[in-house]
Amino acid sequence: MAQHDSISPADHRRSWGRILPRLALGSVVSLSLLAFSLCSALGMEHHARKQTAHPVSYAPQPLPWKRIPAHSILLKELRSGRILFEYDVEKRLSPASLTKIMSALIILEKGRLDDLATVSRNAARAPKTHLRLKVGEVFRLGDLLKAMMMVSANDACLAAVEHVGGDEEQFVKLMNAKAVALGLSDTHFSNGCGFDGPDHYSTAEDLATLSEVAMRNAVFRNLVKEEREIIMPVSGYRAYVLHNTNRLLGRIPGVVGVKTGFTSKAGRCLIAKVSQNGSDLLLVILNSNRRWNTAKSLIDYGFRLTNTPQ
Repeated sequence: MAQHDSISPADHRRSWGRILPRLALGSVVSLSLLAFSLCSALGMEHHARKQTAHPVSYAPQPLPWKRIPAHSILLKELRSGRILFEYDVEKRLSPASLTKIMSALIILEKGRLDDLATVSRNAARAPKTHLRLKVGEVFRLGDLLKAMMMVSANDACLAAVEHVGGDEEQFVKLMNAKAVALGLSDTHFSNGCGFDGPDHYSTAEDLATLSEVAMRNAVFRNLVKEEREIIMPVSGYRAYVLHNTNRLLGRIPGVVGVKTGFTSKAGRCLIAKVSQNGSDLLLVILNSNRRWNTAKSLIDYGFRLTNTPQ
């Protein structure tokens, strides 16, 4: 018969004493390997996610200028009040026909749009820009307002100014009183239509404030966004076609005004309001040889900036 080896209790205890540490060590190694594998897998997954992520730069592209292309610029986001760009905004400059924004406000406050206004000899002699209105022609005040705001017609402007103020001098007093009431401390007018003069000046900052006030008036707001209108004297049959001098209208989405201006001293001026994607930009450019390109660059810049997460 085969004999089985007998193991004493002492030998049994010694055997388990040798086996248990090895089992414990093996378990620790196995757990370590498992943990390492899990960490590696998670790390690889995280790395994979990092690899597929596309970093986005929110910094707007710089403006494409070596030198500032105007004597004064102000770009503002109206809803927040945030100034997006400014250059010499407190510098007193000739405002040219941007003056007519204030004239329009006074006409809307003091006059009635259905009033009938007669073109005087003084108004008919107004220098360019003009519609060549005839002495004695009678227009609705509202039509004269369209002509002065859409095409900067100085004869229409003077006819409206004289009708509302009695004469231009009295009307200018109303303009300056309104400037004081609005806190436009760097603005003074010496005529109602924007002709150059030593005492006729404003700033980009003041003109921005004036434009904000004017654009709250529904009649003004609707008038300055029109691209084309036709007016006729009530006393005749001659039609005057008005094409808005603001070239941004219909070319840049969201443009709703406001006014152009030009004299030899003031240079080419522009105030524009543009609404896109929940942002409202107000732009004032004074004395720029390239106002349309400058305006487009600033509008693009402004919307890139307002669409940038803060």
